[in-house]
Amino acid sequence: MELLNGIKERRSVRKFQDEEISVADIEKIVDVARFAPTWKNTQTARYNLVLDKAVIARIADEAVLGNEWNQNIIKNLPALVVQTTVDKRSGYERDGSFTTSKGTHWQSYDAGLCGEAFCLAAHGFGYATVIMGIFDEAKVAEIISIPEGESVSALIAIGHAAEEPAAPKRKEVADLLRVIK
Repeated sequence: MELLNGIKERRSVRKFQDEEISVADIEKIVDVARFAPTWKNTQTARYNLVLDKAVIARIADEAVLGNEWNQNIIKNLPALVVQTTVDKRSGYERDGSFTTSKGTHWQSYDAGLCGEAFCLAAHGFGYATVIMGIFDEAKVAEIISIPEGESVSALIAIGHAAEEPAAPKRKEVADLLRVIK
């Protein structure tokens, strides 16, 4: 897959085939995603692959704040990736002070970079994904027992697409780009 086409062709897919996910494939995807840029190369993103159907169902039933859209996506997944981030590293100096005026927000920025790198890599390996942000962080952390010192950044549905959604309308470059000379 050519990089530029891959970026343009990747879609957020919300319906997946009931087909097992290869752990070896996920390892390959993470091997690519680990090259995403991060604050001072802190590499704080972590990927928790949930294959246990009972755990996936618990997340859908108990941890998406009653959002039916996400419940329906998650309940029909072969696998769910819970992306976490190591706390208090991104945007910080070693002494614990902030380097940036963004404070703790840089942690989310890095998580987003890493999440998209994961999704693009997954696309390259023939998997479909969608990143979900409506969830109860504490409940997800409890259900999958995330390590102390990490925060849940996103839920990433992954599997083989059961649908091929059309590209949504995109804004024109002129609406997105401001040139300052």
